Amino acid sequence: MKRYCREVLALTACLVLLPVHAAHPLEDRLWDAQAKRFISQQAFLQRAEQARYVLLGERHDSEAHHARQLQVLQMLGERGGRPALALEQFDHEHQDALEAAQAAGQRDAEALADAGRLNRRGWRWPMYRDLIDYAAAHGWPLLAANLSRAEARRIVLGETRPELPPIDSVQQGLLEADVIQGHCGHRPSAAVLGGMVTAQRARDARMAATLEAAPAGVVVLIAGAGHVRRDRAVPRHLADPARALTVGLIEVIDGSEDPSGYDAAGFDILWFTPAQRRPDPCAAPLPGLAGPGSSSSVPRNSVSKDSP
Repeated sequence: MKRYCREVLALTACLVLLPVHAAHPLEDRLWDAQAKRFISQQAFLQRAEQARYVLLGERHDSEAHHARQLQVLQMLGERGGRPALALEQFDHEHQDALEAAQAAGQRDAEALADAGRLNRRGWRWPMYRDLIDYAAAHGWPLLAANLSRAEARRIVLGETRPELPPIDSVQQGLLEADVIQGHCGHRPSAAVLGGMVTAQRARDARMAATLEAAPAGVVVLIAGAGHVRRDRAVPRHLADPARALTVGLIEVIDGSEDPSGYDAAGFDILWFTPAQRRPDPCAAPLPGLAGPGSSSSVPRNSVSKDSP
């Protein structure tokens, strides 16, 4: 018995000496990027309820981001809201089938994912299941917001030329930088890069059109953070961008505790989340590209490594 007690005490002492992970001071705090101050979740919810469009920008593989998105839906639902839920993860061409499934009373997320032809492997299913489950259980409309990969590729190849509003050289440069960064520093040929920027803009325009066609009331968009930026993405294609609330779900960085040091351009609010450990997405070369800074033909994977 004495030996057992000694072993327990020794184990307890070891556990006490183990380092305890301290939460980053910014985790789960909301930063008003315009007012340069923190706001409460209640203040955020009031702004979300007053907006026509609530754009929740994520990193696609972040469990923390999906949990916070669900939290937003739950907060709106608990206040009696009945928003529409638009998702980048559904291609617009399958909207009719998705709508028909809901009209027939389908509320199971798996069946709705089938109806909307959601690319489970590309979008890391079941990462979006809880969002779809919650919206469907409450009878909220589900909206397919994205262009298909095939449609985007035709734009990259120049086979399709979408009608888009003109942009200036500054906007073009920012979008080109986004594409290059999303492809691990690889710079395609000028023609291909231009096509990729056009495809990205066409996706933003498609999402904006989906939001504007949504039923009256609040509509929430789930999309990659790059798509919700007010300075160069979906809001620029809205007839009234002032009615949008853009939220960037941002992973904290060790040693970076000043919220003003994070990229807040284009976001109304930054919602800080725990960082997720993941392998370097640029450790392996992208298919069809030679190396950083090089030019190439059309990459087989013509979207960033954070997209399906």
